[in-house]
Amino acid sequence: MDQRLTGLLIGQTLYTTPAEIYRALIEATAFGALTIINRYEEYGVKISQVINCGGIAKKNPVVMQIYADVTGRPMKVSRSAQTCALGSAVAAAVVAGAHKDFGAAQKAMTGLKPRIFKPNARAHAIYRELYSLYKELHDAFGTTGWNGNLHGTMKKLIVIRQKARA
Repeated sequence: MDQRLTGLLIGQTLYTTPAEIYRALIEATAFGALTIINRYEEYGVKISQVINCGGIAKKNPVVMQIYADVTGRPMKVSRSAQTCALGSAVAAAVVAGAHKDFGAAQKAMTGLKPRIFKPNARAHAIYRELYSLYKELHDAFGTTGWNGNLHGTMKKLIVIRQKARA
């Protein structure tokens, strides 16, 4: 992982809209999250769902659905808008003796919103194709040992876009 890597947008045309650029930025962060999930799983940590917290998770269902579609995992949202403060309150409740342990405190004090963002199979299949291009570009710009050819990348993007719009 290299935090010094920056981003890039490819595949734009004269007809690319601001909404498409915004969506591409969301998708890029979702691909980054999937890269992290994949790394955890390479080391034996199975991730079958993701629980999100904070303002974006609470206020932007489009982002949550894109994340579900890209990662192929359900996205759940914390019931609390202030999860960091809630974590402190859970610890305080255990220390103060209100709950016998952290598991009991978490069960009593935390929860999830009822809506679950489930992956759409068709969208996930398209995102899998896009992710392979993302990964190739990630490795091309972010690793020293990459050996490949990016010649067909933009043409592959056009084919994927045509399939997605069909």
